[in-house]
Formats: sequence, structure tokens, C-alpha cells
Amino acid sequence: MPTKVLMPQMGESIFEGTVTKWLKKVGDKVERDEPLFEISTDKVDAEIPAPASGTLKEILVKEGATVQINTVVGMLDDGGAPAAAAAPAKEAPKPAPPPPKTEAKPAAVAPPPKPAPVAMPPAAVGGELTFDASKLREMGIRTSPLVRRLAKEHSVDLRQLTGSGAGGRISKTDILGAIEKGVPAARPGAPMGVELGLAVPRERLYFGRYTVEPMTGMRRSIAEHMVASKRTSPHVYSVDEVDMTPIARLRAKLKDEFEQKTESKLTFMPFFIRATVEALRAFPTVNASVDGTNVVLHKDVNIGIAVALDWGLIVPVIKGADEMNFLGLQRALNDLAERARAKKLKPEEVQHSTFSPGVFGGLMGLPVINQPNVAILGIGSIQKRPVVIDDAIAIRSMAYLTLSYDHRVVDGAVAHQFMGRIKKLLEEWNEPIL
Repeated sequence: MPTKVLMPQMGESIFEGTVTKWLKKVGDKVERDEPLFEISTDKVDAEIPAPASGTLKEILVKEGATVQINTVVGMLDDGGAPAAAAAPAKEAPKPAPPPPKTEAKPAAVAPPPKPAPVAMPPAAVGGELTFDASKLREMGIRTSPLVRRLAKEHSVDLRQLTGSGAGGRISKTDILGAIEKGVPAARPGAPMGVELGLAVPRERLYFGRYTVEPMTGMRRSIAEHMVASKRTSPHVYSVDEVDMTPIARLRAKLKDEFEQKTESKLTFMPFFIRATVEALRAFPTVNASVDGTNVVLHKDVNIGIAVALDWGLIVPVIKGADEMNFLGLQRALNDLAERARAKKLKPEEVQHSTFSPGVFGGLMGLPVINQPNVAILGIGSIQKRPVVIDDAIAIRSMAYLTLSYDHRVVDGAVAHQFMGRIKKLLEEWNEPIL
């Protein structure tokens, strides 16, 4: 008996997903819960298990295609007797008499209501552009919250788009295609691509030898998020330098014992997180977000950790980091990083961060704020450098710290005090790690 393979909903705000890879071919046998295909959404990349045991009979959605949730992407066959043979025979005679009559009546009634929404002037819906779900439905425009958000961010007039989804629904692919092609419509008097920050349609600059590769779904999501962050938050930067010599010596001394006792590798990151958590407690303004004209001070400290992947970047979140000890942080780090690379993260594990520290391979970096956070900490590589201590030159393990912060909420004085607190905690480390 055939079993439908559906595109799952990987979170409340996710309405579509992209099939990035089929792990089985047509004709392959699969066991229930065995990874069958991989998907990419706005929140996470994941492997989707087979809903039943059987043989992959048909692949209905090819790799790279984006479809709405609950779309049938494939079919499994358990080898049982086909039960659907009788159904078509019974259903065939039913449509024969009614369709001509039922279709004729709607055909005469349908035209009047449909032109009305299309012809509705902008003023009738409250201005040149509208992103209100109820008003869009009145005009016969079907969308998802994600599509409406992207349309609002890029000032896209949804009335000008033709949806490719079921029932004419405007999908994420439709809105991204419109943005890429320069379809977004600015309000009268606003020059497209200047006020809105969009690319003005122009002649392509391809020349010589080149290869054009489309962005992956994850790369597009990162691009949208970064552009939106720069447009939303006035970024200001503070730089400080920290002497990591005491921690470097402590780690070198205890890393083997730590791994034997805990079965976890000892890295520098939990040291930075512990110091950051204490600094966020001391300066709660940095552990905040903006909601219109309100500042939301988060009581929970949820630390987002950037994990570099071969196909992009993802930021899983350590929830309640302020309630964990050093070992708990190290284990959480290892677990999230491993499952991120194995595409085993759940949607809720990449949401609700309140602050993010990130490690760079170079000397320093100026990271873009991870919205809706108001700050992000950049951690440079730890390098031995000559420094002056008590009028003498010494070789110390040094690292640069950079804080990118939203100047709507965080002032320079608070930013430097926050950095100073982290620096002091790291240079005067006194917490046991075993």
C-alpha cells in the first residue's frame, strides 16, 4: 500500500521548505525513521526520516525545488496489494454528470467578484502598499507571514505578483524572485534601490571567464538577515584587548584530564561564554532587543553560537546559559556543533538567542548584529605577542575582542564597561573547571 512522503512543518512560522538532497533513489528500500531526504528552511537544515518502511516508488519534488508544507514530495510502497485500483473506477462515473452543470454556474457568477479586488485603488486599502493579512485576503491575495515580512522589508507591492503556489498563493520563491529581478515598487518619489537599499536594475557586469551559481536557500536567508540587520540597527563598534595567558596555561595543563573525566574536549569558548554571561548580568541593557519604541530586557540569557558549515553558517542557541556551570557549557557547545554539522538540529534550537559571541580565524572582526539582539561579541584568534608589562617586554597570549552594538539602545560608555567586565573576568579567572 503506498505511503505519502510529505514536506514537514519545521516550526510554527515556517510554511515552506526546499528539498536539497534525496538520500535514496527510486527503487531503494528504506526502513521507518531512516533518513530519506534533506531539506532547508529559513530556520534550519535537517534530515527527514521515512514515515514508513518500504521501497521509494516515486520522487515527486526534485532537488532544489521549494514547496509548501504538507506537499507530497515522494511515495513509498510497502509491497502490499494496491488498494487504489477500485477507487478510480468508482470516482470516474461521479464527475461525469455533475461537472458540466456545476462548472457552468460558477463560471457565470465568478467573474463579477474577482475583478473588484484587482481594480481596488491603493487608497481603498489604506495607502500605496499594504502588508495586512486580512486586507490582502480581501483582495484575493494569499500569502504567509514570511512572505509578508519580506515584502514589507523590501517594499514589494504584493498586488503586482502572481503566486505559483497552490491556489495562487505567493510563495517565498515568488517574493525572492521579485526582489532579485528588481520588481519591488518604491512609494511615489522614492528612487528604487536608493531609499530602499535595493539593487537598481542595470546591465550585467559579466565579462571574461566566469561561473554563475545561484545562492542556496541558507545563503539567501543569511543575506536577507544581514541586510535587514544593517538597515535596522545603527552599528557602532568597540575594540579591546585581553591577556589570555593565565587561561591558556590552565587549559594546557588540564585539557587531557578534562577530556578523560568528562569525555568532552576543553576549548577556549566556554571561558568566553562564562565571562560574557556574568557581564550580561551586570549590564542587562546589552541582553536586550527592540520592539518599536520599547526596549525588551531579557531575563533569560540565551547564547547563540555561530557554527561554520561547508554550505553556510548557522547559529544554534544555548538556552539558559546563565544557569549552567563550566562543564555544562562545554557539553552544550560540543553537542550543538556536532548536530549542526550532521543536520540534526530542531527549529527551536536556532531561535530566541539574546546575545551571540563569535570566534574569528583572523586577528579580529566586526560582526553584524544577529537580529533581534542589540549586540554581538567578536573574538579574535589567540596569538602570542610582545606586550609591555611593568615597563618590561613580555610574550603573552593575547586576543582582540570587538563589540558591535545597536546605538539605539546601547551607549558607548555602557559598551566599554561591558567589555571591561569581560576582560577583567578572563584575565583574573578563578572559577574551577573540574
